[in-house]
Amino acid sequence: MKEYETVWEIFNECANNQMRDVFIDEICTDDPEKFVLDKFKGKEVSCEKSVLPDGSIVFDIMTSGIRQRYMFTEI
Repeated sequence: MKEYETVWEIFNECANNQMRDVFIDEICTDDPEKFVLDKFKGKEVSCEKSVLPDGSIVFDIMTSGIRQRYMFTEI
């Protein structure tokens, strides 16, 4: 099982407020995509996956009208 540092960002779409919630954690998983989809299980979710040149995996998520991002960097 691989270990990742994760950064979960929840973007604030309110006018004149560019702040966002950011949560940093370490998790163990063999499948980051399954981890993300399980987190939002039961909700309507659109998810786009991309891999950065450094190998980090990024998921751009839209659920309940809220834009979010999960980034996985292997430790």
